[in-house]
Amino acid sequence: MRDTQALATFLADLRYQDIPPAVLARTEDLFLDWLGSALASQGAHPVPLFERYAERMGPPAGKARLMSTGRGTSPYFAALVNGAASHLVEQDDLHNSSVLHPATVVFSAALAAAQDLDKSGPDLLLAAVAGYEAGIRIGEFMGRSHYRIFHTTATVGTLAAAVAVGKLMDFDQAQFIHVLGSAGTQAAGLWEFLRDAADSKQLHTAKAAADGLLAAYLTADGLSGARNILEGDQGLAAGMSSDADPARLSDRLGSRWALTETSFKFHASCRHTHPAADALLELMQREGLRHGDIADVIAHVHQGAIDVLGRVKVPTSVHQAKFSMGTVLGLIAVHGCAQLLTFRDLALSDPDVAAFRDKVRMQLDPEVDAAYPARWLGRVEVRCTDGRHFTAAIDEPKGDPGNTLSRAELEDKFQRLLAYAGQRSAADGRALIQRVWQLRDTRSLADLP
Repeated sequence: MRDTQALATFLADLRYQDIPPAVLARTEDLFLDWLGSALASQGAHPVPLFERYAERMGPPAGKARLMSTGRGTSPYFAALVNGAASHLVEQDDLHNSSVLHPATVVFSAALAAAQDLDKSGPDLLLAAVAGYEAGIRIGEFMGRSHYRIFHTTATVGTLAAAVAVGKLMDFDQAQFIHVLGSAGTQAAGLWEFLRDAADSKQLHTAKAAADGLLAAYLTADGLSGARNILEGDQGLAAGMSSDADPARLSDRLGSRWALTETSFKFHASCRHTHPAADALLELMQREGLRHGDIADVIAHVHQGAIDVLGRVKVPTSVHQAKFSMGTVLGLIAVHGCAQLLTFRDLALSDPDVAAFRDKVRMQLDPEVDAAYPARWLGRVEVRCTDGRHFTAAIDEPKGDPGNTLSRAELEDKFQRLLAYAGQRSAADGRALIQRVWQLRDTRSLADLP
């Protein structure tokens, strides 16, 4: 368990002043992106189900706040509801090589605990950095085989959330070992829900955030956890992976800031669709094509995309449509974008999108698969109705670190997310944006959002 111990030591020793300013700024960017995703889900199924559960089972008031309603509750139920809400619209961040959505679990747990414990903006940023750095490395450690069956954000996300809350509680190395053990033994989340258009994905992130917080609060009170939950003979990797690499747990701790490698989502769909969507959009603009000019499309993809997206043939819900490569490329081809409103209004009802969906197929590409998960390459092949044949290649989809969203673009995305929910004005959005850009000087988080 040498690598686990190295990770725990790094987490215990990490101090706010150790974090480069650029990393802190990036953490603010990620927090704004998370907040927008959480607020965009106000009133949308199944978030009210989680709100009602929290109201029924939780306290009538508390210092931690639900992003969807502003109501106060316990940190556990705030983490639960906010974890569900911030993953619903498929606009929250993704780290490529770990295939982890860190924000939805890390910020949901960390903000709830920070409000409960009267922590500051810098405290929250430090906790988030710790959660990202640990979660990303644990996700990479679990390998590609894990993601084929298990939703990494649900499993590894439980540990990332636990680490973030543990950092707010100033855990030492031994406590981080224990909290990883207690979080890891709760880790769960299976991809089978995609076949049925079930709501389980929101349950995954809700439970990951809340169970990570649970593990940290119990650890603070003295609960012990398995000391080798990651690398042990009956630990997480033994049960959920066939290609785990312990060296990834301690990869360049303190010099590689993995948080900065996280991608923002531009399209409102599963990240596996983004490379092909960008490539198709570039091709159609370059060649001046309309959707009716196209006879068929081959999306050259990695195996992970087939494992996740291949389950969805004809989507029956808007959320399931976001996991349909054909539907996403249909929205791109017919309407030029795959944003929240186009999904809501057109993904299931537009006959042109449905017709284009049937023209799309995925094909495993050795080059794309070899690059994954470190790089998510976009490769498409198009055959036109007049016999012409075109290809396009995108090496860094919009939102990736090398093709990232600027703060202006993040602000615009945030306002679009708020407008989608229809609960807050543009002025409200501008005020919230300024709150986030001032996190490094914020003494109290009590009134967020």
